Amino acid sequence: MAVPHPLPGNARCYPHRMKLALLGAGRIGQIHAANIHHHPRARLHAVADVNAEAARSLGERYGAKASTDIDAVLADPALEGVFICTSTDTHVELILKAARRKLPIFCEKPIDLDLAKVDTCLAEVTRAGVPLMIGFNRRFDPHFRSLREAVRQGEAGDVEIVKITSRDPAPPPPAYVRVSGGIFRDMMIHDLDMARFLLGEEPVEIFATGSCLVDPGIGEAGDIDTAMVILKTQRGALCHIDNSRRAVYGYDQRIEVFGSKGMLQAANPLPTTVTRYTREAVLSDKPYHFFLDRYPEAYRAELEHFLDVVTGRAEPLVTGRDGRAALVLADAALQSLKLGKPIPIPR
Repeated sequence: MAVPHPLPGNARCYPHRMKLALLGAGRIGQIHAANIHHHPRARLHAVADVNAEAARSLGERYGAKASTDIDAVLADPALEGVFICTSTDTHVELILKAARRKLPIFCEKPIDLDLAKVDTCLAEVTRAGVPLMIGFNRRFDPHFRSLREAVRQGEAGDVEIVKITSRDPAPPPPAYVRVSGGIFRDMMIHDLDMARFLLGEEPVEIFATGSCLVDPGIGEAGDIDTAMVILKTQRGALCHIDNSRRAVYGYDQRIEVFGSKGMLQAANPLPTTVTRYTREAVLSDKPYHFFLDRYPEAYRAELEHFLDVVTGRAEPLVTGRDGRAALVLADAALQSLKLGKPIPIPR
């Protein structure tokens, strides 16, 4: 995997900086905007958002054009790639518009909540012959990437059990839950992608269970806030995923891979490695508070890889097909939860 980008001061080494458009000036869009601006190979050429003030503010911050007219932004002949960071219900439409303009596309997950729409979208992107990369940023985290490389090198032997823990520090508001697609499509979809990334083979069976233990409002919105899933491959390897919308100690992201030769673990990185030993207790820092603090290197490496994709130096590490596969697993998890039993995973 490409390493995180050099310091901005090295920009003089790159006479051409790829002109990228950012669609969506919200929280995740702002992360990508900053990384693009500071990258020596990239330039934030334009920002588009339905909120004119959000687009203007972000555009001014990084010297980019600002607009509420996405069609006009995509029609700019100077454009060389696009980041789609808008609401999920707009992703397919914007992917297709960019594909028709023959622009390389980066799109935040998920592609859509409707599998039929995803299939239609991917078919057209394939016909257009443009690269599509999906924003499963955890694949680019240096800790998880190192873990996966150790698995690939056979350090754990034949993989038998994968355990993935993913817990948010606090639940989202019920209003968000109602439009999110639910915990499996909104939150666990990252972990389902990581399961595929680490198992080395596709799951064929899934069992999901869950409860609403954190916020009754989430239950009233038709979702759960505490979930467990077991995936099983054809060979019999198992993956256990647990999610919670609340962890009072911070953002909890851990992975364990157990196999015939031993075990590999990726623990929570901490703000500092200082541990305090006293008569009363042994204390260390809590995990980072949320994903913005936990995954900055992953987002930078993700951009680095996309720039290699734009220039033809690499194929997307996370394709539209990977996005589809994670959604299939999330949908199957929801179906298993409703039925209360394991079900085969459709293809």
